[in-house]
Amino acid sequence: MRDLTEQNTTEAVLAAWSDNPDPRFKQIVDAMISHLHVFVREVQLTEEEWAAAIEYLHKCADISTPERSEFILTSDVLGVSSLVDTINNRRPEGATENSVLGPFFVAEAGDLGPVPELEVGGDLIGDRNRGGDPTHVHGVVRRRDGTPIEGAELNFWQNGPDGLYDMQEPDRGYNLRCRMFTGADGRFAFTTTKPLPYTIPLDGPAAAMMQYAKRNVWRPAHLHVRIEAPGYERLTTEIFNEGDEYLDNDAVFGVKNSLVLDWRVNESREDAEGLGLAAPFREINYDIVLEPAAEAAEAAE
Repeated sequence: MRDLTEQNTTEAVLAAWSDNPDPRFKQIVDAMISHLHVFVREVQLTEEEWAAAIEYLHKCADISTPERSEFILTSDVLGVSSLVDTINNRRPEGATENSVLGPFFVAEAGDLGPVPELEVGGDLIGDRNRGGDPTHVHGVVRRRDGTPIEGAELNFWQNGPDGLYDMQEPDRGYNLRCRMFTGADGRFAFTTTKPLPYTIPLDGPAAAMMQYAKRNVWRPAHLHVRIEAPGYERLTTEIFNEGDEYLDNDAVFGVKNSLVLDWRVNESREDAEGLGLAAPFREINYDIVLEPAAEAAEAAE
């Protein structure tokens, strides 16, 4: 088209993409073009603002590594990650809700190898985390009807008393991270330290954008867990602490009411000694409820 105008540019661009043979790809590209053009017209984007957006993308590329994606962080702080997660993980009432994966999940990390397996009832604190707030995490992986699920693999990870995840200090090895498998009773249990609130990485363009907009850059304290079991939908979620000051202002929009628990204080010396902890300690008793995978549910019917 040679007679492009402000009014017909969108139509011309959509026509140029009209021979796209993949129906889903065409649907996505057409909607993206249409919404982008509406956005540009709505805000009357200037050339300087367009250039700033391009510069932002360059800065994201420059700072990103295999261990850190500033593009994912941008998606997180704009709420896109949370929305995509929610749309793709709708679950019925009574099943544990999903939350965002975050940037620090690993199945294995280079020379560190696979994430270590911890027996049910094991300890994650070790000598490295003695300065933290000792915590006992326990519960059952089960169906909505209460039936325990045997053979579920749980991956737990969190930050330490210094506020950092192990992947932020890879030369020190794995820390506060484990795999655990449920037995016939569906039970999981381990001792750890209470996670701490932390900021998103502050040295990149996403944080600079947020600080310019006077937005909070903190995440509330949370414990990550990903659960997989044959015949069930995979669940990725976070367990938050009631009373955390950032619950209502999470930088990446990961908090859901059903995932906020009372990490109660247990002052029993007898209970503490049985766990190898000092009293008082924190305690979370939380069942994780999985939903059968679609194909398994259809077979059962």
